[in-house]
Amino acid sequence: MFTKSPILRLMRLNQWIKNTFVIAPLLFSGLFTDWYSIQQSLSAFLIFCLASSATYILNDYRDVEDDKKHPVKSTSRPLASGDMTKAQARVLLMVLYGVIFLSATVYPKVSAVIASYLLLNIAYTFYFKYQPVLDIFTIAIGFVLRVYAGSVALNVPLSSWMFITTLSLALYLASIKRRQELKNSGESGRNVLQHYTVSLVDRYAEMSATSAILFYSLYIISDKPNMVYTIPFVLFGLYRYWFVVESKGVGESPTEVVYSDILLLLTVLGWVVACFYSLSV
Repeated sequence: MFTKSPILRLMRLNQWIKNTFVIAPLLFSGLFTDWYSIQQSLSAFLIFCLASSATYILNDYRDVEDDKKHPVKSTSRPLASGDMTKAQARVLLMVLYGVIFLSATVYPKVSAVIASYLLLNIAYTFYFKYQPVLDIFTIAIGFVLRVYAGSVALNVPLSSWMFITTLSLALYLASIKRRQELKNSGESGRNVLQHYTVSLVDRYAEMSATSAILFYSLYIISDKPNMVYTIPFVLFGLYRYWFVVESKGVGESPTEVVYSDILLLLTVLGWVVACFYSLSV
């Protein structure tokens, strides 16, 4: 399987699902029937995938010594497990940066957003992830930049509703991530966890989930009433996500939660289908 390849594991291809946020503006703008718009959106998605892989490599390179002491990361991360050397990681990182740089000649506007994403994550790797609250917001802003990149690729404005809904949803996912890290590994999991408690990040998650539901519902009701039937999918998805987190002890990686539950996958698929149908009629 490709997941056994050290290079592909280092690039974390299973995390590329997060970059589907780039495609959200294509869906909500109604341009998904235009082939040129589809091409632009998918191009932005692919470049963002390379950028996200570059941030993962840099993060693993920076944290390799700490990862060697972690019960899971010591075997799952190629650098910590010894499946790849730091020199090999540097070469791969330079290749990815080179491809991203070349893409700027074709997609300059999108590349400007991606450059902001890379700089934000460099700051996260070396400083922000050690700062309580700031670490959660940095993760969330990364998702907002994904959506913004999709808007720029299509030359459509980023809706204020989409901005605040994405931010709220991302804050929810980031809060759950910290919660599960704290529960599963304690304060030794990462330095910033010593500043958090489970009850505190629970409140962060609850507030963010409530905000996401509220803003999404207001967006749909005020701007896209035909999509009102997508709201139950969002409600059920958030309920199911938290159930899977609690019952299976996952949540440190949002993609792990989605991949581990067929009902959650079907909910996401149902939401996508409902969006397409609502925007097509």
